[in-house]
Amino acid sequence: MSQATQEQESENLTLVQAVRDGLYTEMKRDDDVLVMGEDVGKNGGVFRATEGLYEEFGDDRVIDTPLAESGIVGTAVGMAAYGLKPVPEIQFLGFIYPAFDQIVSHAARLRTRSRGRFTCPMVIRAPYGGGIRAPEHHSESTEAFFAHQPGLKVVIPSTPYDTKGLLTSAIRDPDPVMFLEPKLIYRAFRGDVPTESYEVPIGEAAVRKEGTDISVFTWGAMTRPTVEAAEQLEGEIDVEVVDLRTVSPLDEETIVESFKKTGRAAVVHEAPKSGGLGGEIASIIQEEALLYQEAPVERITGFDTPFPLYALEDYYLPEPARIKEGIRDAVGF
Repeated sequence: MSQATQEQESENLTLVQAVRDGLYTEMKRDDDVLVMGEDVGKNGGVFRATEGLYEEFGDDRVIDTPLAESGIVGTAVGMAAYGLKPVPEIQFLGFIYPAFDQIVSHAARLRTRSRGRFTCPMVIRAPYGGGIRAPEHHSESTEAFFAHQPGLKVVIPSTPYDTKGLLTSAIRDPDPVMFLEPKLIYRAFRGDVPTESYEVPIGEAAVRKEGTDISVFTWGAMTRPTVEAAEQLEGEIDVEVVDLRTVSPLDEETIVESFKKTGRAAVVHEAPKSGGLGGEIASIIQEEALLYQEAPVERITGFDTPFPLYALEDYYLPEPARIKEGIRDAVGF
């Protein structure tokens, strides 16, 4: 899924290395960009996403904080309101809830509350999702909480190329962005990433595989097993795979145009089914393309339970066999 061109100088990076490269490139370009969080400085972050930044930029711009998520995000809101571009890291999405009030009550509302006099240019980074045999609170996929909140953008990359480009766009965005990093694929594969600065637009989906029988919408770590399932179904079902890349705002135009072509759809996400973004995507299809619909929209998701410990982790996460079964159900309706 590499998108770097032959003319561009590039490096072959993992996804977490692309995070680090994106941070480094923007900090080098813009003195107002800083990172902050637990162990992001001398230790380089729990996943090493900020490794070496402390030595390069010093403790004024790479700030180790106490273990206090509300304080981290609240301080970043104040910094952003006064012109800096903070990139706070929350070590795991499951630990973000003490900061939830700062995010939804202050960061997301600053523009509307001040009638445009202030904006909040900050990016909250958080590793998210399951699959790494972590203990409780380390595997949550609660992107729908944040996608529901007006004033926030929610970005979830699935490739190293997109990671750097989307992170660059997020840092340059004048409003707050939740940047959720699928840690299952932090080091699962490599991809070509340009060494120079570039942007991947927020709010634009990417078609990872074209097809004519059914559209399958997904994002983050679920993109690879979905593409794998689609490839295994070749000769039986022609599957189109759309990686949304941003779950707020959704790329409604690409969703609807893909669905009009195929007439059938499935959504693959690892979050629980009820209240998940699969329902929102199904509603968009109902509202905008009802007359093209040949079958109900299939949701292939995690289960409506807390994320299980490692013995049941593989059963919980959608994998190619379950994705293929869901696609066959939708096409066979």
